[in-house]
Amino acid sequence: MGGLVSAVILLLIIIGIAASCIKIVPQAHAYVVERLGAYQGTWSVGLHFKMPLIDKVAKRVILKEQVVDFAPQPVITKDNVTMRIDTVVFYQITDPKLYAYGVENPIMAIENLTATTLRNVIGEIELDETLTSREMINGRMSSSLDIATDPWGIKVNRVEIKNIILPADIQGAMEKQAKAERERRESILRAEGEKKSTILVAEGNKESAILEAEAEKQSAILRAEAQKEKMIREAEGEAEAILKVQQASADGLRMLKEAGADEAVLHLKSLEAFEKAANGTATKIIIPSEIQSLAGLATSMKEVMSDK
Repeated sequence: MGGLVSAVILLLIIIGIAASCIKIVPQAHAYVVERLGAYQGTWSVGLHFKMPLIDKVAKRVILKEQVVDFAPQPVITKDNVTMRIDTVVFYQITDPKLYAYGVENPIMAIENLTATTLRNVIGEIELDETLTSREMINGRMSSSLDIATDPWGIKVNRVEIKNIILPADIQGAMEKQAKAERERRESILRAEGEKKSTILVAEGNKESAILEAEAEKQSAILRAEAQKEKMIREAEGEAEAILKVQQASADGLRMLKEAGADEAVLHLKSLEAFEKAANGTATKIIIPSEIQSLAGLATSMKEVMSDK
């Protein structure tokens, strides 16, 4: 009975040892294996066997990108302003062997290296540039940390400044400065608005004056054209009246001639026609030579008759 129990116990021990020698490495992980205290190899994803009592898994390494948030670190700017900056580091283990044997405490080493690098970068720039140049600071820190952590099998993908904590007096001064700047911009915008409004009013008045002058000009042109048209119509009316009078006189003379009137009567009728044509408005009338001769003959006859 005792021998059976011993056999069962021995079997269980063998099974336990065999089970402990079977290892399954999950995805995105790696195991660093040592044999008798010396580095034996790095197991990747899959099923692996180790020698009992000789081999052991010295380090289980996560190969995924990891994030570590470090406490705020005190730094001094180039213009002697003390502040505290909180940083976040994104890193990834690329060589499990170097990560296991490169440095005693990798995370603490990264934290100290981050604080030192941050002080060096911030010490070269002033406060205003620190607040406005986060991308530049992040890039310089990422580059420096990536080079420094490469012997440890760690790749620093990026570094982000999470928060910048300023002293109370600096914070108050900056708030006052920001308020003054906002008020200045408001005053400038108000002045520009009033200037634009004045310009628009002046331009409106100018355009109104131009339109009024143009309307007055057009009105004067229309009045002049109407006056000219009136004068033309009056002149045409007078010319037409004179033409009708002359036509009537010519018709009368023609009728007298057809009726057998002598030449003296015709000349007298012609004089009457010229008198009507003048209509009392002409200052000079040109009389044909024949009529002038007739007028002279009439005068001579009148003088002869008076002598008798």
